[in-house]
Amino acid sequence: MKPDVPSSDTVLVVDDTQESLRFLTDTLEGAGISVLVATSGAAALELLQHVVPDLILMDAVMPGLDGFATTRAIKALPAGPHVPVVFMTGLTESEHVVHALESGGVDYIRKPIEVDELLARVKVHMANARIAQGSQYALDATGRSLLAIGEGERVAWCTPTAEQLLQGLTPAWSRHHPRPPEFLCAPLARLRQSDQSPGASQRIEWSDGRTLELVAVGRSRPGEFLVRINLIDPKADILRLQQHFDLTLREAEVLLWISHGKPNRVISEILSISPRTVNKHLEQVFEKLGVETRAAAAAFAVRVIAQ
Repeated sequence: MKPDVPSSDTVLVVDDTQESLRFLTDTLEGAGISVLVATSGAAALELLQHVVPDLILMDAVMPGLDGFATTRAIKALPAGPHVPVVFMTGLTESEHVVHALESGGVDYIRKPIEVDELLARVKVHMANARIAQGSQYALDATGRSLLAIGEGERVAWCTPTAEQLLQGLTPAWSRHHPRPPEFLCAPLARLRQSDQSPGASQRIEWSDGRTLELVAVGRSRPGEFLVRINLIDPKADILRLQQHFDLTLREAEVLLWISHGKPNRVISEILSISPRTVNKHLEQVFEKLGVETRAAAAAFAVRVIAQ
């Protein structure tokens, strides 16, 4: 059973102090925000099995599971990566702030809490989370295999196509794992250590002739490095595109490399034909697929190849 998503703005407050809970509940409800309450980290994790809030206000210091451990556990839940966690802390040492952010928090508010600051931060982070998730849904719809790597080399998110591709290579892995599959860690590290310019790539050659290509897309937002994953099996993919769209061999080859994000100049080098010839084949591809842009053609191809 999937957790329910509330229809109105909803904040989960996790705090073991009744006075703080009353203050935060009154403040948020006064601003038209629905409030859920958990008095411990364990209670918060149990509640999140049933409902997904828009934001979590997390007390840093609590008995049992403290706010840091609770946040790490939240981020490992299926819906956890998308929910912003804002820490509330009276701790002033910088290492505690760093600890909060490393645990998965997006921000922190120092106690005693100022009402205007609290509401401003809550609203900004809820809006940012919606924008980020909306962008992710748009990427999901294109069928692209995209993986976002956050701080500490953790998986911030990935599209369903990327998850399906990686599960085909590592069945036990899912998008909810905190780290990417082991075989990706070294290539991803090399990619991040490079200039990280869009188009930079790393390749993994498989013994069966397939190639896994990791292509730097850029930074989707601060702290996130976005990578496109291409599983290249040219012979099988070209045949599949030919048969599905009734393309010539060369048209299918051009469409394949378009789906991998290659510009005409690179495709011309791969296929040993001129960029002008690539463009002519691409015009025929557009006509046969009934599309007008490279992005649309690539999306069609990705869906067929992923079948």
